[in-house]
Amino acid sequence: MSDERVTSTRETVPHGTDATSRATRRAWRERLNSQASRRMLIGVLVTFLGGAFWGFSGTAASALFDVYHVDTMWLMSVRQLLAGALFMIVILLFDRKRFVQLWTTPEHRRTQLIFTFFGLLANQFFYLSAVRLTNAGTATVLQCLQLVIIMACTCITGHRRPRKRELAGLVMALAGTVLISTSGDLSRLSIPPLGLAMGLLTALGAALITILPVKILPVYGSTIVTGSAMFLSGIVTSMFVQPWNNAPALDLGGLQMLAVFVLIGSFLAYLLYMQGVKTIGSMRAGLIGSMEPVSATVTSAILLGTAFSGTDIAGFALIIGMMFLTV
Repeated sequence: MSDERVTSTRETVPHGTDATSRATRRAWRERLNSQASRRMLIGVLVTFLGGAFWGFSGTAASALFDVYHVDTMWLMSVRQLLAGALFMIVILLFDRKRFVQLWTTPEHRRTQLIFTFFGLLANQFFYLSAVRLTNAGTATVLQCLQLVIIMACTCITGHRRPRKRELAGLVMALAGTVLISTSGDLSRLSIPPLGLAMGLLTALGAALITILPVKILPVYGSTIVTGSAMFLSGIVTSMFVQPWNNAPALDLGGLQMLAVFVLIGSFLAYLLYMQGVKTIGSMRAGLIGSMEPVSATVTSAILLGTAFSGTDIAGFALIIGMMFLTV
């Protein structure tokens, strides 16, 4: 057998042409393909769960707005501060070294700050503003335009055209979101000029959440990147909102909804989604993250007693079909 060998990052693989070398290389390729498949499956699963948990956030927020008349800016501030604190507890207990490294590396610190204020904070602020100026369905549809921005950036940086499966997935995701958000009645899309501007800025912020941290996520992980952004933005917004001075009166049910909003709809949702961005890339993550309106509709039906319509089911089918198409 030849002594020539090709060194992989994982193991040394024979380079010979005899049967034993070929069998070894074939087994090596199959093992790598299996590892890639498992990695892709895990990435899709965590992204799916992240998008679904954002739906919990929408349902809990609706209950807090409608039943307890919670101020939107108060809720945004508390969400970021409490969810950020949960992230920081995990970081300080298990990953302090990389946390310090992030904030002491100038290039990465700059990326993190841009992600914090132009991605995460901007998206949440503009989304709430769009809801206030239009309605929740219109704001959700406008936010879904992030997929167009993500696809454009992905193709430009990759020097390629959109793939047919990506274009089909984009159309299905947009169509499904419109059906679920409007129940098929496009007259519900109430868009005054300022509301349209806020909605488009929401889409831009949502796209930047997915695009901006792609270089630092593999280095520091989703917990540090997302947690740092969440906690810092919570501190900044709290300086202006001062949530401790105007806390709403919440009974046990209200506190439970707030806990769901913070723990599931914020902490877990962002943690899992950003892990998905790291694992499967921004384009796939953006498409699969459009599970949010499906989850919001389902959890609203379970927790708040709202009913499904035929257009809801059609929207579900389109978005679920998009997932199978793009994976």
